[in-house]
Amino acid sequence: MRLFFILAFLMLAAGRWHAHEVTPEGLVAGPPNIVMIIADDLNTRIAPYVDSTLVVHTPNLDRLAESGVRFTRAYAQYPVCGPSRASIMSGLYPESNGVTGNAFDTGNHRLATPELADHPTMARFLKDNGYYTARVSKIFHVGVPGGIERGETGSDDPDSWDFAVDIMAPETMSPGRLERLSRGQHYGSNFARMILEDGQESTQADVLAADQAISILETRLRPLPSGATNRTRVKPDAPLFLALGFVRPHVPLIAPARHFDRYPEDKAPLPAVPDSDLEDVPEQAARMSNANRFGMTLEQQRQAVAAYHASVSFMDEQVGRVLDALERVGAADNTVIIFLSDHGFNLGEHSSWQKLSLWEESVRVPLIISQPGGLRGASDEIVELIDLYPTVAGLAGLEKSAPGILQGTDMLSDSDESGEAYTITSAEGGSLRTERWRYNRWGESAGLGNEELYDHANDPGEFTNLANDPAHRATLVELRTRFNEVRSNAQGFRSALSKAPD
Repeated sequence: MRLFFILAFLMLAAGRWHAHEVTPEGLVAGPPNIVMIIADDLNTRIAPYVDSTLVVHTPNLDRLAESGVRFTRAYAQYPVCGPSRASIMSGLYPESNGVTGNAFDTGNHRLATPELADHPTMARFLKDNGYYTARVSKIFHVGVPGGIERGETGSDDPDSWDFAVDIMAPETMSPGRLERLSRGQHYGSNFARMILEDGQESTQADVLAADQAISILETRLRPLPSGATNRTRVKPDAPLFLALGFVRPHVPLIAPARHFDRYPEDKAPLPAVPDSDLEDVPEQAARMSNANRFGMTLEQQRQAVAAYHASVSFMDEQVGRVLDALERVGAADNTVIIFLSDHGFNLGEHSSWQKLSLWEESVRVPLIISQPGGLRGASDEIVELIDLYPTVAGLAGLEKSAPGILQGTDMLSDSDESGEAYTITSAEGGSLRTERWRYNRWGESAGLGNEELYDHANDPGEFTNLANDPAHRATLVELRTRFNEVRSNAQGFRSALSKAPD
């Protein structure tokens, strides 16, 4: 613990942390409870990350950010639900754990390849080390809509949990008018919205998930009455690890009218995009553009943004209910709260929408860790979502027991000297984000007009591709070489494990 605060002081001095206060005397002895909340398809266009004049109403995420550390440069390893979530829960890159798509066999999280048969998920690790582990709704991949409408388990790992709850919710069958806003019939990958009458939201997935999470908190964490004995709790003295999945703002964009009322369509913000923005990028990079994929009119684009923001506020409302429950049962002072999204989401940047892209908005995610008595403020250090597994192990006091093959580092106590984040996507896309640069490549081989290079010091919007600029040739080659090293290590990981001596 002393090392933690020494490192925190050094990071403050180096300008990587902007912390308001450090109160080590407030830390509670013993393993804390841990509540991890994962939103679905949430980008960083929320108040803890941008000027509040953008008017995305997230009062509960705001208060959570005020009580903890907000990571301003956290990156997903794959901008699609299934691979990203498997990466988070395994602590391994998608190419290393073998989960590089959403296809799955029900009940098989697909990490149990011969090389990884004994590798525990984050939750299984905590369960094996004395925690009571509970899952509510989507943590590993479940189809939204579709799977959630059928109450499916999806690609969950059942051995990870002492208790697990699958949510069945109506989604596209909710009592309202479903409006298609873009091309295509599949509501899981196109834009559609539904405005519910206020009071009709009780059957929505995130309301049901919050209900069940609150029930778990009441059952597991509320102190017993004086003189009572606990004969009903499994592992009665165990700390709790609760993984709670919210499906909003994943499409279809569903929320009660009160949230839609916050965001008039005619005032929905659309990003400024240069007319020539996509002229200097590889064809694969532009595949999620409005012209290529969605075909929305300007009015439909504004409707999609307004509906997305309404869904975010609806999800935030459920976060608040869970935070209030922790206070009510008296567990807030010994509970770590982690909030994140599985990946980012484009809302018109680069004329592109949704996920799969490799630009900043698709792969950057909100990540907040609130630890009682811990640091508060913001960290500008580049972190990856694979860092969550070792970070959670550290928060639980189990860092020495964590699997040695984890590819991330504890973002609260270890300084990641590499200062880089590695992300892949379909179409053989890959990206390396460093302190100053983003290097993207589409395909295994380089130098085929399939590269992108962006200078975040001068071009944070990633509008100018410098890959073909002779003045940046040395930087391109340096990042290309490092990208090749990281990709090779990730792709060869399981092979190396199989050859390692017992």
